[in-house]
Amino acid sequence: MAVADTHLYHDELVVPAGDVFIHAGDMCRAGDLDELAEAARWLRALPHRHKIVISGNHDWAFLQTPEPARALLGVDVHYLQDSAAAVDGVRFWGSPWQPAYNDWAWNLPRGAELAARWAQIPPAVDVLITHGPPEGIGDRYTLAGRGGCADLRARVEQVRPRLHLFGHIHQDGGFWQIGATCYANVTTWECERAPTVIDLDPQSGRVLPICIPPARR
Repeated sequence: MAVADTHLYHDELVVPAGDVFIHAGDMCRAGDLDELAEAARWLRALPHRHKIVISGNHDWAFLQTPEPARALLGVDVHYLQDSAAAVDGVRFWGSPWQPAYNDWAWNLPRGAELAARWAQIPPAVDVLITHGPPEGIGDRYTLAGRGGCADLRARVEQVRPRLHLFGHIHQDGGFWQIGATCYANVTTWECERAPTVIDLDPQSGRVLPICIPPARR
């Protein structure tokens, strides 16, 4: 199961059981170590056998004080920052970067700098986790506005992961299958939207949406 954008409202979230818990960023609000410690206590208390976390634009501690921030999560949580983890035969890759958005964390300008980060995504990945969405998929924040990254989408279409999970855009949660890849904006919109539950069969690679809460407008 997967969430994003909990922003410290996690106690209001009903978290279903599962094998793997994924947080696609924005656990915090201001993002200091005290806030992260609160979110980390909640994460560690969850019953899931495996937990995978990436940072989001509100999670400043991982950028400003990376060693203490990672230590707060504990050894049982996989923290991915342009890095990989393998869980029960499923290959995960996580990255926090996003097109520049106000003065938040993990900003990069659109174009070459972001494309260079996405080029690090390896070809052999089953589940890609980014904080922000690819262009045109789960990235609509107003009727006329979209916030996704074109270079991210281009790289996903090259790598063709089974599943791409992201958040950041609160208004456009949902699930889409496009070509070989299933995409899911797993935002909880500060825990007013339920977690997303997806089943991925490690043997066949089949991706099955189990619970996809409606988008909030």
